[in-house]
Formats: sequence, structure tokens, C-alpha cells
Amino acid sequence: MCGIQNYGSFVAAIVLFQLIPGPGTIAILGSTARGGIRAGMGAVAGTLMGDLLFMLSAVLGLAAILAARPVLLSSLQWAGIAYLCWIGVKLLLFRNEEEVNGPGAENPRSHFRKAFSICLTNPKAIMFFMAFFPLFLTAGARPWILALMMVHVTVLSLVYQTGLVLVGNAVALKIGRIPQVRVIARRLAGAALIGFGVKLATSKR
Repeated sequence: MCGIQNYGSFVAAIVLFQLIPGPGTIAILGSTARGGIRAGMGAVAGTLMGDLLFMLSAVLGLAAILAARPVLLSSLQWAGIAYLCWIGVKLLLFRNEEEVNGPGAENPRSHFRKAFSICLTNPKAIMFFMAFFPLFLTAGARPWILALMMVHVTVLSLVYQTGLVLVGNAVALKIGRIPQVRVIARRLAGAALIGFGVKLATSKR
């Protein structure tokens, strides 16, 4: 494709990155299990908005600002780690649905906000996008090519994450009648979020 070299590899790399599970995946599946397709799609919108913010920040050069101020980057990372662990602990210790989700949590906007916040726990994603896009730019590529690459990431992410919601909802409907399974699933999600937080914390050393 004009302006993007190794186009097939570019698309394949985006798909591969989507297949690697992360906090956003857990947030999407958790929201789907609790509130169905509408809640899951709210979480998808939150993760997409977070990724879009990171891509725009990378294009605008905010990665250079964060790199020049390591204290700021470190503060953002530790805040994100604390938030992941906090959500994970809530899932591990919940007593009932209302205690975990709080009033009005079935509103997709609530799931959007939670997924968006979780997505922002990794400010290093800005630097990732800043390093990723140049790998596939042709010499003399126009600035709008970056916008086109961002559209590719967003569309492919939307397709994959929508699939996660549909599959997750189908599974949730089948196991939803078994309370023990739902408890185990939520506790596994909580443990996974804490695990991601611990992984991020140890990688900083």
C-alpha cells in the first residue's frame, strides 16, 4: 500500500499484538461476563479510546517528553500498577454483584470508563507506537500516512475485540447458571489483573 512498506507484515503485526492477552482483554471479558454485549462493547470503546490517545500522543511526540522526564513516566506507571491491583483485589474479595460493580455499573459508560482507565495504566504504549509506526513507513511518506496507520490499528482492534465480546457473551450465558463457575471466573480475572500489575512492577526494576 502506498506509503506503508511491507503492508502484509504491518497488518500481521497488529493482529499478533491483539492476540497477546493484556489488562484490556481482561477488562473486556470481565465487562461482558457481568453485563452482556452492551457492557462488553462499552469496554471495547474504552480500550480503543485509550489506544487512540496513545497513538496520537506518539505522533505528537509526547513520548520524547516522557522519556526526558523519567520521574513523570515512573509516577504514571506506579499509579497504573496501583489501579490494576486495586481492581484485582476488588474482584478477589467481592461478596455480591452490587459490591463489585457498584450502582449503575450495568450502564455501558461505566464499563467504558473502567476499561479506559485500565488501558491508561501502561504509558509505555506511547513509546511502543512511536517505535512501531516508523518500521513500516516508506521514505518520504506523507504525514497523513500516520493517520492511515492509526485507522488500521483501530479497525483491526475493533474487529478482534468485538469477537472477544461475542464469544465471551456466549460462554457467559452457558456458565451463568452455575454460581460457582462465575465466582471462580471473577476471581481468576482479579488474580490476572494483580498478576499484570506485579509484572509491570517487577519490570521496572
